[in-house]
Amino acid sequence: MSLFMIPRSAATDTVIPDCCNIGVMFRSMLAVNLAVLLAVILHNDSVRVGLIDFVESSIVIELAGLWSLFILCGLRRFRAVRHARRWAQRILCMLVPALVTAAIIRFLSSFEGYASSFPHLTVPGGVLAAALFGIALQHYFELRTRAFSPALVEARLQALQARIRPHFLFNSLNAVLSLIRTAPRQAETALEDLADLFRVCMRDARNMTSLEEEIRLCRQYLSIEKIRLGERLQVHWERGNVSDATLRRAQVPALLLQPLLENAVHYGVEPVSAPSVISVRLHRSIDRIQIVITNSYHGQGQSAGGKTGNNMALINIRERLALLFDVEAQLTTSVVAGKFKVHLRFPYLKSPV
Repeated sequence: MSLFMIPRSAATDTVIPDCCNIGVMFRSMLAVNLAVLLAVILHNDSVRVGLIDFVESSIVIELAGLWSLFILCGLRRFRAVRHARRWAQRILCMLVPALVTAAIIRFLSSFEGYASSFPHLTVPGGVLAAALFGIALQHYFELRTRAFSPALVEARLQALQARIRPHFLFNSLNAVLSLIRTAPRQAETALEDLADLFRVCMRDARNMTSLEEEIRLCRQYLSIEKIRLGERLQVHWERGNVSDATLRRAQVPALLLQPLLENAVHYGVEPVSAPSVISVRLHRSIDRIQIVITNSYHGQGQSAGGKTGNNMALINIRERLALLFDVEAQLTTSVVAGKFKVHLRFPYLKSPV
């Protein structure tokens, strides 16, 4: 077997940064430009001369940086690259910027005036600098991923503990037992839904699933709670312009919506004896999916800020989104006209056909 590839079952995590992500691109370009600006200023006798040299050399910096990010973005989509050994992926993060920079310098050197505009920029120097930038940024993003890893472990444990908490389990089983004699088919369906819910809770928090599967799991959870709460629990689904094909292809982190709906049930429905509506509205805007969950606000436990009530779960979900999507995903909350709203936005990532 090739040293570059490893079996799928033993595949290591991908350590090539997601260079398609706006946050990764912004951080990378900002870091490179600031480092080059500082180096140029220190190399010259005055700040003014250093700024002029930086502006003149910015064409090489921006071209090399952007093209390197675009190429790594494309390479990361290949399965062979994602499942390569970590050391091979790190070398790739060095080679791509180095080769791109060498190609750009060689191309620019064919024009007259290049030597006077970039007197200190040579192919060996540019290749070395680009390789160092590549491995430094790769190491930074890898460390950043590791820093968020405890949040993923905690998310998995919190999700599992929340599902297994005694009052949820006992109430669900008691509700099923009450149906065995009068509605055996409904009791059987409820047990199957409960089993599916526990099965999903055992998955890795980093796993992705389709939006269709996540919504199906949410409906199963709500059907279990419906047995217990009866007509008090009213759920209104609104899909807007989200088609069936979008639901099948859109990828979301597993157990992303279900905890939000559980909070809506716990804080919006359980405290009152009258019927209470939970609204779930989905909307697609080009390359972004938006989901708004609305429930009645009773002023206790559930708030738009702080760390009381359900906000620890919201904070954990925000950390998962930050790890998986960086700045391209947001989760915000607000209280408007007696309603608690959770507004979730994330990129429309399509599953392979």
